[in-house]
Amino acid sequence: MDNLRQLLRGLEVFAGELPVFDPVATPETPHELFADWLLGAVEAGVREPHAMTLSTAGEDGNPQARVLILKAVTAGGWQFASDGGSVKARDLAERPYAALTFYWPSLARQVRVRGPVVREPADAGAADFRARSEAARAEALLGRQSRPLDSLGERDAAVRESRERLAREPGLVAPGWALHTVCPETVEFWQGDKDRRHTRLTYLSAGGDGGWRKQLLWP
Repeated sequence: MDNLRQLLRGLEVFAGELPVFDPVATPETPHELFADWLLGAVEAGVREPHAMTLSTAGEDGNPQARVLILKAVTAGGWQFASDGGSVKARDLAERPYAALTFYWPSLARQVRVRGPVVREPADAGAADFRARSEAARAEALLGRQSRPLDSLGERDAAVRESRERLAREPGLVAPGWALHTVCPETVEFWQGDKDRRHTRLTYLSAGGDGGWRKQLLWP
């Protein structure tokens, strides 16, 4: 363990040339700045820049986190999809509030989104499901996420049967599939610095009028 501790302390962070972030020259809304940063990550060749950590907590208050793919960003919020029987879906049914974290290490950039979660209408969830790959739809149709599994062979057989079912009924939609929107109360943009003079800018929701207030934070 001591060797591991030394290894961790010796790993380099914030390697290479980092982008400049001027918090004064930022748009009035967080989704506009997020789109700029996301496109910048794509152009920089960041792998899976749309991957994000979704953190939830159920009725017991114990947090859980997992990595998902961002589906869309609008003025209304950040969207992701989930099976109705999943742990995250159960958490959101008990406490409809979540946090999202994006991290693009080669740019030393992080975005944190936090706010209540709204389940979108069923037709939006169905459209999202049909847009998934065949393999992803076949797995989701099983509706067994996070349940105990006896063997990988059992998994493969079930997925194979599900794909055969999809071939017969291509319009199938998993009954509990839903699209969710995190309606942000706060959105923080974090730009790392080699000398640890990190720049943090947070957008704070002004309430029902849809406006935003910007605030710098100490590193």
